[in-house]
Amino acid sequence: MNYRISLSRSEKVMRYVGLAVIIVLALMFLMPLYWMITGSFKILSDTMKVPPEWFPSSPTLQNYKTLFTVNPTWRWLFNSVFMSAMVAVGAIITSVMAGYAFGKKVFPGRNILFWLLLMTMMLPNQVLVIPLFIMISDFGWTNSYLGLIMPFIAYPMGVFLVKQFMGSIPNELIEAARIDGAGEIRVFLRVIVPLSKPSIAALGIFAFVYSWNEYLWQLVVVDRPDMLTLPVAISKLAYGMSSINLGLAMAGATVAFIPMLLFFLAFQRFFIKGLTVGSLKG
Repeated sequence: MNYRISLSRSEKVMRYVGLAVIIVLALMFLMPLYWMITGSFKILSDTMKVPPEWFPSSPTLQNYKTLFTVNPTWRWLFNSVFMSAMVAVGAIITSVMAGYAFGKKVFPGRNILFWLLLMTMMLPNQVLVIPLFIMISDFGWTNSYLGLIMPFIAYPMGVFLVKQFMGSIPNELIEAARIDGAGEIRVFLRVIVPLSKPSIAALGIFAFVYSWNEYLWQLVVVDRPDMLTLPVAISKLAYGMSSINLGLAMAGATVAFIPMLLFFLAFQRFFIKGLTVGSLKG
Protein backbone atom coordinates (compact mmCIF):
# COMPACT_ATOMS: atom_id res chain seq x y z
CA MET A 1 0.00 0.00 0.00
CA ASN A 2 1.12 3.56 -0.70
CA TYR A 3 0.94 6.05 2.08
CA ARG A 4 1.07 9.79 1.54
CA ILE A 5 2.32 11.91 4.38
CA SER A 6 0.56 15.25 4.42
CA LEU A 7 2.56 18.21 5.58
CA SER A 8 1.16 21.15 7.41
CA ARG A 9 1.44 24.60 5.89
CA SER A 10 4.23 25.63 8.25
CA GLU A 11 6.19 22.46 7.41
CA LYS A 12 5.82 23.16 3.69
CA VAL A 13 7.04 26.72 4.20
CA MET A 14 10.05 25.52 6.16
CA ARG A 15 10.84 22.96 3.44
CA TYR A 16 10.74 25.62 0.71
CA VAL A 17 12.82 27.99 2.82
CA GLY A 18 15.41 25.27 3.40
CA LEU A 19 15.49 24.47 -0.31
CA ALA A 20 15.96 28.15 -1.16
CA VAL A 21 18.84 28.45 1.34
CA ILE A 22 20.54 25.37 -0.14
CA ILE A 23 20.22 26.78 -3.68
CA VAL A 24 21.66 30.14 -2.63
CA LEU A 25 24.60 28.49 -0.83
CA ALA A 26 25.24 26.23 -3.83
CA LEU A 27 25.36 29.24 -6.15
CA MET A 28 27.72 31.03 -3.78
CA PHE A 29 30.11 28.07 -3.74
CA LEU A 30 29.90 27.63 -7.52
CA MET A 31 30.56 31.30 -8.27
CA PRO A 32 34.39 31.13 -7.87
CA LEU A 33 34.43 28.06 -10.13
CA TYR A 34 32.33 29.87 -12.74
CA TRP A 35 34.58 32.94 -12.51
CA MET A 36 37.70 30.80 -12.95
CA ILE A 37 36.40 28.95 -16.01
CA THR A 38 35.00 32.01 -17.79
CA GLY A 39 38.12 34.01 -16.93
CA SER A 40 40.29 31.42 -18.65
CA PHE A 41 38.66 32.42 -21.96
CA LYS A 42 39.33 36.16 -21.53
CA ILE A 43 42.23 38.22 -22.76
CA LEU A 44 44.28 40.09 -20.17
CA SER A 45 42.51 43.43 -20.63
CA ASP A 46 39.09 41.83 -20.18
CA THR A 47 40.10 40.15 -16.93
CA MET A 48 41.03 43.56 -15.48
CA LYS A 49 37.85 45.39 -16.46
CA VAL A 50 35.92 47.40 -13.89
CA PRO A 51 33.06 46.58 -13.57
CA PRO A 52 33.97 42.99 -14.39
CA GLU A 53 32.54 41.01 -17.28
CA TRP A 54 30.32 38.17 -16.10
CA PHE A 55 30.59 36.47 -19.48
CA PRO A 56 33.47 36.80 -21.97
CA SER A 57 32.53 39.29 -24.68
CA SER A 58 35.39 38.09 -26.91
CA PRO A 59 36.18 34.50 -25.86
CA THR A 60 39.59 33.19 -26.84
CA LEU A 61 41.64 30.01 -26.48
CA GLN A 62 44.92 31.91 -26.42
CA ASN A 63 45.49 31.26 -22.72
CA TYR A 64 45.22 27.50 -23.24
CA LYS A 65 47.44 27.65 -26.34
CA THR A 66 50.10 29.50 -24.35
CA LEU A 67 49.75 27.03 -21.50
CA PHE A 68 50.25 23.89 -23.60
CA THR A 69 52.51 25.06 -26.44
CA VAL A 70 55.00 27.27 -24.63
CA ASN A 71 55.29 25.27 -21.41
CA PRO A 72 55.73 21.57 -20.46
CA THR A 73 52.23 21.43 -18.98
CA TRP A 74 51.76 17.73 -19.73
CA ARG A 75 54.92 16.95 -17.73
CA TRP A 76 53.63 19.05 -14.83
CA LEU A 77 50.32 17.21 -14.96
CA PHE A 78 52.12 13.84 -14.95
CA ASN A 79 54.21 14.92 -11.96
CA SER A 80 51.09 15.80 -9.97
CA VAL A 81 49.19 12.62 -10.85
CA PHE A 82 52.19 10.33 -10.29
CA MET A 83 53.13 11.96 -7.00
CA SER A 84 49.57 11.84 -5.64
CA ALA A 85 49.05 8.24 -6.76
CA MET A 86 52.28 7.07 -5.13
CA VAL A 87 51.44 8.90 -1.92
CA ALA A 88 48.02 7.21 -1.91
CA VAL A 89 49.56 3.75 -2.40
CA GLY A 90 52.20 4.35 0.27
CA ALA A 91 49.66 5.75 2.71
CA ILE A 92 47.41 2.73 2.21
CA ILE A 93 50.24 0.29 2.96
CA THR A 94 51.51 2.05 6.08
CA SER A 95 48.09 3.04 7.43
CA VAL A 96 46.51 -0.41 7.08
CA MET A 97 49.42 -2.07 8.86
CA ALA A 98 49.54 0.53 11.63
CA GLY A 99 45.74 0.66 11.96
CA TYR A 100 45.60 -3.12 12.30
CA ALA A 101 48.27 -3.05 14.99
CA PHE A 102 46.52 -0.32 16.98
CA GLY A 103 43.06 -1.81 16.47
CA LYS A 104 43.63 -5.53 16.99
CA LYS A 105 46.94 -5.96 18.82
CA VAL A 106 47.67 -5.50 22.51
CA PHE A 107 51.15 -4.25 23.38
CA PRO A 108 52.67 -1.96 26.04
CA GLY A 109 52.11 1.74 25.39
CA ARG A 110 49.54 1.18 22.63
CA ASN A 111 47.17 3.90 23.80
CA ILE A 112 49.96 6.39 24.46
CA LEU A 113 51.46 5.84 21.02
CA PHE A 114 48.05 6.20 19.39
CA TRP A 115 47.35 9.49 21.16
CA LEU A 116 50.78 10.77 20.20
CA LEU A 117 49.95 9.88 16.63
CA LEU A 118 46.69 11.81 16.85
CA MET A 119 48.54 14.81 18.25
CA THR A 120 50.61 15.03 15.08
CA MET A 121 47.37 15.70 13.18
CA MET A 122 46.97 18.92 15.16
CA LEU A 123 50.32 20.33 14.04
CA PRO A 124 50.06 22.87 11.20
CA ASN A 125 51.98 21.88 8.09
CA GLN A 126 54.06 25.06 8.26
CA VAL A 127 55.68 23.83 11.48
CA LEU A 128 56.95 20.68 9.74
CA VAL A 129 58.33 22.27 6.58
CA ILE A 130 61.78 23.27 7.89
CA PRO A 131 62.72 19.99 9.68
CA LEU A 132 61.33 17.97 6.77
CA PHE A 133 63.29 20.01 4.25
CA ILE A 134 66.54 19.58 6.23
CA MET A 135 65.96 15.82 6.37
CA ILE A 136 65.13 15.55 2.66
CA SER A 137 68.18 17.68 1.80
CA ASP A 138 70.43 15.39 3.86
CA PHE A 139 69.07 12.41 1.91
CA GLY A 140 69.69 14.22 -1.38
CA TRP A 141 66.02 13.99 -2.38
CA THR A 142 65.36 17.60 -3.32
CA ASN A 143 64.08 18.04 -6.89
CA SER A 144 63.05 14.40 -7.02
CA TYR A 145 59.93 12.27 -6.79
CA LEU A 146 61.19 10.78 -3.54
CA GLY A 147 61.27 14.23 -1.99
CA LEU A 148 57.67 14.84 -3.03
CA ILE A 149 56.36 11.43 -1.99
CA MET A 150 58.20 10.09 1.06
CA PRO A 151 57.16 12.70 3.69
CA PHE A 152 53.48 11.88 3.15
CA ILE A 153 53.32 8.08 3.00
CA ALA A 154 53.04 8.15 6.80
CA TYR A 155 49.46 9.45 7.01
CA PRO A 156 48.11 9.81 10.58
CA MET A 157 44.57 10.46 9.36
CA GLY A 158 44.69 7.15 7.49
CA VAL A 159 45.89 5.27 10.57
CA PHE A 160 43.01 6.76 12.54
CA LEU A 161 40.45 5.75 9.88
CA VAL A 162 41.69 2.17 9.66
CA LYS A 163 42.03 1.78 13.42
CA GLN A 164 38.43 2.89 13.91
CA PHE A 165 37.26 0.53 11.17
CA MET A 166 39.01 -2.41 12.85
CA GLY A 167 36.34 -2.26 15.55
CA SER A 168 33.80 -3.54 13.01
CA ILE A 169 35.83 -6.69 12.24
CA PRO A 170 34.91 -9.52 14.66
CA ASN A 171 37.83 -10.98 16.58
CA GLU A 172 36.27 -14.42 16.06
CA LEU A 173 37.21 -14.30 12.36
CA ILE A 174 40.85 -13.71 13.23
CA GLU A 175 40.84 -16.45 15.84
CA ALA A 176 39.20 -18.88 13.40
CA ALA A 177 41.90 -18.18 10.81
CA ARG A 178 44.61 -18.83 13.39
CA ILE A 179 42.95 -22.09 14.46
CA ASP A 180 43.03 -23.16 10.80
CA GLY A 181 46.80 -22.67 10.88
CA ALA A 182 47.12 -19.25 9.27
CA GLY A 183 50.14 -17.24 10.36
CA GLU A 184 50.18 -13.53 11.13
CA ILE A 185 50.98 -12.45 7.58
CA ARG A 186 48.32 -14.71 6.09
CA VAL A 187 45.72 -13.47 8.57
CA PHE A 188 46.55 -9.91 7.60
CA LEU A 189 46.48 -10.51 3.83
CA ARG A 190 43.56 -12.98 3.65
CA VAL A 191 41.28 -11.69 6.42
CA ILE A 192 42.09 -8.12 7.42
CA VAL A 193 42.81 -6.59 4.01
CA PRO A 194 39.72 -7.97 2.19
CA LEU A 195 37.40 -6.94 5.03
CA SER A 196 38.98 -3.47 5.17
CA LYS A 197 38.26 -2.56 1.53
CA PRO A 198 35.78 0.26 2.40
CA SER A 199 38.29 1.98 4.68
CA ILE A 200 41.14 1.38 2.21
CA ALA A 201 39.14 3.00 -0.61
CA ALA A 202 38.29 6.02 1.51
CA LEU A 203 41.89 6.26 2.74
CA GLY A 204 43.29 6.18 -0.79
CA ILE A 205 40.95 8.95 -1.92
CA PHE A 206 41.73 11.20 1.03
CA ALA A 207 45.49 10.66 0.66
CA PHE A 208 45.37 11.39 -3.09
CA VAL A 209 43.45 14.64 -2.63
CA TYR A 210 45.59 15.68 0.34
CA SER A 211 48.87 15.22 -1.56
CA TRP A 212 47.51 16.97 -4.67
CA ASN A 213 46.61 20.03 -2.59
CA GLU A 214 49.84 20.12 -0.53
CA TYR A 215 51.09 23.25 -2.28
CA LEU A 216 53.57 24.56 0.31
CA TRP A 217 55.75 21.44 0.44
CA GLN A 218 55.80 21.10 -3.34
CA LEU A 219 56.84 24.74 -3.61
CA VAL A 220 59.73 24.24 -1.17
CA VAL A 221 61.18 20.89 -2.21
CA VAL A 222 61.32 21.30 -6.02
CA ASP A 223 62.41 24.24 -8.15
CA ARG A 224 63.64 22.50 -11.30
CA PRO A 225 61.19 23.28 -14.16
CA ASP A 226 60.72 19.66 -15.22
CA MET A 227 59.97 18.51 -11.65
CA LEU A 228 57.32 21.10 -10.80
CA THR A 229 53.82 19.93 -10.01
CA LEU A 230 50.93 21.51 -11.87
CA PRO A 231 49.64 23.86 -9.10
CA VAL A 232 53.15 25.16 -8.34
CA ALA A 233 54.08 25.51 -12.01
CA ILE A 234 50.93 27.46 -12.82
CA SER A 235 51.49 29.87 -9.94
CA LYS A 236 55.10 30.45 -10.98
CA LEU A 237 54.07 30.87 -14.61
CA ALA A 238 51.25 33.31 -14.02
CA TYR A 239 52.64 35.35 -11.14
CA GLY A 240 56.35 35.26 -11.92
CA MET A 241 56.01 37.80 -14.70
CA SER A 242 56.39 41.58 -14.60
CA SER A 243 52.59 41.82 -14.78
CA ILE A 244 50.05 39.31 -13.54
CA ASN A 245 48.34 37.38 -16.34
CA LEU A 246 45.02 36.49 -14.75
CA GLY A 247 43.69 34.79 -17.88
CA LEU A 248 46.66 32.42 -18.00
CA ALA A 249 46.43 31.80 -14.26
CA MET A 250 42.74 30.92 -14.55
CA ALA A 251 43.41 28.62 -17.52
CA GLY A 252 46.06 26.81 -15.50
CA ALA A 253 43.79 26.59 -12.47
CA THR A 254 41.04 25.14 -14.67
CA VAL A 255 43.40 22.49 -16.05
CA ALA A 256 44.53 21.64 -12.51
CA PHE A 257 40.91 21.42 -11.39
CA ILE A 258 39.72 19.01 -14.09
CA PRO A 259 41.61 15.90 -12.81
CA MET A 260 40.22 16.45 -9.31
CA LEU A 261 36.70 16.83 -10.71
CA LEU A 262 36.98 13.60 -12.71
CA PHE A 263 38.51 11.85 -9.70
CA PHE A 264 35.62 12.97 -7.49
CA LEU A 265 32.95 11.95 -10.02
CA ALA A 266 34.54 8.53 -10.46
CA PHE A 267 34.81 7.81 -6.74
CA GLN A 268 31.95 9.88 -5.35
CA ARG A 269 30.35 6.98 -3.50
CA PHE A 270 33.64 6.23 -1.76
CA PHE A 271 33.88 9.86 -0.62
CA ILE A 272 30.50 9.48 1.03
CA LYS A 273 31.47 6.14 2.60
CA GLY A 274 34.69 7.69 3.84
CA LEU A 275 32.76 10.15 5.95
CA THR A 276 31.18 7.29 7.94
CA VAL A 277 34.07 4.79 8.09
CA GLY A 278 34.54 3.69 11.67
CA SER A 279 31.51 5.60 12.96
CA LEU A 280 29.68 2.36 13.74
CA LYS A 281 31.17 -0.63 15.46
CA GLY A 282 29.71 -4.11 15.16
